[in-house]
Amino acid sequence: MRRPEGGRAPTRLGRLRRRFGFDRNGMRRRVDRAQWAVGVVLTAVFLLTAPLLAVWAGSWAYDSGMRAERHQHATRWEVTATVTGPGGVTGDRYLHKTVQATWRAPDGSVRAGRIPAWKNAEAGAHRRIWVDRSGDPVARPRPHSRTLVDTAYAAGGGALGVGLPLLGVYWLVRRHCDRIRYALWDAEWARIDPHRIS
Repeated sequence: MRRPEGGRAPTRLGRLRRRFGFDRNGMRRRVDRAQWAVGVVLTAVFLLTAPLLAVWAGSWAYDSGMRAERHQHATRWEVTATVTGPGGVTGDRYLHKTVQATWRAPDGSVRAGRIPAWKNAEAGAHRRIWVDRSGDPVARPRPHSRTLVDTAYAAGGGALGVGLPLLGVYWLVRRHCDRIRYALWDAEWARIDPHRIS
């Protein structure tokens, strides 16, 4: 492999410097340096604001999820339901088989109604269900894993909320710079070969 003039082979760091515009290349035009400067400024804005917004959005989602967890654990009770017979099919969008069952409400009263069926759910079978203060069946309380997932989504969304608009700005700037570059190239070709451009 031949070394370039000056006796030093290009290094990976040198290639990166050239790629991102941190070298003293005399071939770069003013428009290239302007685009590079805008890219550096937008990158700095992203690096300064994205972590802050991600932390804020993640904290807000985590606090909201923890409040929901505490509320649901305080207002829902797990009780044992006993199957008393077949219940049929219920649901508007998705159909679910149900069974008729009885259980005790938090105040001790006996309640009866339909609950989702499961395999081999025969009369006398037992299942743990969650009920609200009045004894009506409800979904199980929010798990902590869901709070963690929502927190991660919120933090990622916060970073994207900063990054996508900045990327859009850079794309518009690059398009504008490309138009200027094309015009400069056409002017150079017209100067070098006037017959090439009619």
